[in-house]
Amino acid sequence: MEEKEKAVLAATLAATFKPDLMTNDKIEAATKGHGTLVIPVFCAANSIAEDMFGGVQEPEMKLMSEATLVDAAAPQIPLDLVIQKAVNEAKNAGASPENAALIVAALAYFAGAAARAGVPMANRKLGAMARMHAGACRTSGIALVTNKFTHRIPAFPAYKAVFEELLDKKLTKVDGAVLPPFIAGGAIYGHSALGEDVNIPELAKNAAKVGTQAMMRAMEGAGITPYPLWPALIGATVAMEIVHPDAFLGEEFGAFGSADSAYMAGKGAVEAAGLPEKLHIRGTREEFETARVIGDFGLILKDIGGPSVIGSMALNEIFAGFEESPIIGAGFSGGPVNPPLGHLCGDTVPAIRLMMKYGDIYKVAEEIRNYKMNSFIDPEMALCALNTITRKAEEVKRGPVTRACMLASEDVRDRAIYRRAVKAYEMLKEGKDVEEVARTLDEERKAYVEKRGSAILSAFTGKKIEFKFTEIRPQARRTDGFTKKFWGFDSYISYDVTIDGKTYHIENLSAKAVVDYALEGKGRDDPDYGTALFAGAVLGQELQYIGHTIINVTVPAAVAAILGMDENEAAKKAENGAYLTRAIPGAKNNAKEVAKLAKLIHSRLVEGGEILP
Repeated sequence: MEEKEKAVLAATLAATFKPDLMTNDKIEAATKGHGTLVIPVFCAANSIAEDMFGGVQEPEMKLMSEATLVDAAAPQIPLDLVIQKAVNEAKNAGASPENAALIVAALAYFAGAAARAGVPMANRKLGAMARMHAGACRTSGIALVTNKFTHRIPAFPAYKAVFEELLDKKLTKVDGAVLPPFIAGGAIYGHSALGEDVNIPELAKNAAKVGTQAMMRAMEGAGITPYPLWPALIGATVAMEIVHPDAFLGEEFGAFGSADSAYMAGKGAVEAAGLPEKLHIRGTREEFETARVIGDFGLILKDIGGPSVIGSMALNEIFAGFEESPIIGAGFSGGPVNPPLGHLCGDTVPAIRLMMKYGDIYKVAEEIRNYKMNSFIDPEMALCALNTITRKAEEVKRGPVTRACMLASEDVRDRAIYRRAVKAYEMLKEGKDVEEVARTLDEERKAYVEKRGSAILSAFTGKKIEFKFTEIRPQARRTDGFTKKFWGFDSYISYDVTIDGKTYHIENLSAKAVVDYALEGKGRDDPDYGTALFAGAVLGQELQYIGHTIINVTVPAAVAAILGMDENEAAKKAENGAYLTRAIPGAKNNAKEVAKLAKLIHSRLVEGGEILP
């Protein structure tokens, strides 16, 4: 083996020795749910996939059964066992009972479980099943809170708006004051014309609309964008707290059994939020009717208990499995920006649905790789990040979902590290300093983000966009020592962006341009100026969040140490040079450990003597 090959091999093996060395994100804490539920989501998904498709090591998975709810009198059905096992895995990974119930109900739903079945006895509802198996306390939807969009909004505004309309008798034309005794409460109303044709569809749809609109106004009042998914989910939930949950609607709404009160609540929420009519699963392109999904989740969420904000964040990321996630306000993990690792569970539902479609884990992995290559500004970094978090999840619970995601990303991750190790070796051999190597790698990534980001933004907006950073540095407004070193906490971002031939220069995006736009109205008379800010926010955050994958620091440090530099010095210089990857702290310590490991591995590769037994 040549000297270069040994150095590159040692650096590559050291950088990938354990998932924690690939990132600055605190993923060891995440194994017990602290601050994020990404690993509980993967663990629950592994459990559900195992029960549906067989063991992890099966060369060809066979679909054993669909996890549907059935109208059964049995006290326990197969889905009970699936849910109970998945809930236990989520709790073992650190999810609280309420959050475990939410995660498992959502994954079971997208794996094929119905939101409800059975009337009136043997009446099973998916949310209640998950909550009971998790041991969570019952509460109403008032305990719900949106995903965190800088702030988060509890469900109270929706309840307030809906109940004010109820008191004013504005949600339905049926006035309970005029009904004779023994009408409401029985089949003469609930399963007949007045209920199924008039009152129930009106009440469900109007209540969901009012609740959704109130949540969106509340988000605006908090100074945040009213992303539509969570207002719709909460609006539908509030409606389902009031409306008869098992009612089928009259024939004008469809054949018997095809439209129910949850569906009508979903329609009201979808219309109020402006959500698209259809949603499509990444990879499979399966089509879901949005009203059906939102309404079913209203039924699930009313029974689920009181999940915390990180539970809401996990559900938001589960919804990132839809292609439309950027426009519905679902999670970051569907792209185009690759977020911190705590968000990366948006591939769980596509993985399960792909398994249902193909039954071949290698084909599943191929499809995951394909859609991620097309969905992200920097797909190499996105797949490296996916590899890191799924390898960490495997330490807690192995299974088909994490295995498929690892197979999807392994070759891309290995190539990314190999390419950097070769470049670092060649530059160092030419006499370049390790600091210059790391800076060069960061500059290459910035240029790639500019080029590919311009193309993605053009496709998304329908405008011709060309983007170029002019300055990226720390301390847009602060003066302390910490933010001077780690630019992600106070970013000075300036750039030129051309939109359909007109060029804008944006100076100090986060501390000046956005503030002037929001508070002073600067640029609001130009419809393209908002797009110019949007473009910078997207591509700026793509660079800010690079703490998820720090190989531009660890790999140069490893190669420098192999070539004789002290590992402490190599790590320090590599972090200093990687001025973009140095967005948040932690890279230097990881680089030091990688450098030590690289020297150890390299020393064994080059030593002579007999092969050890």
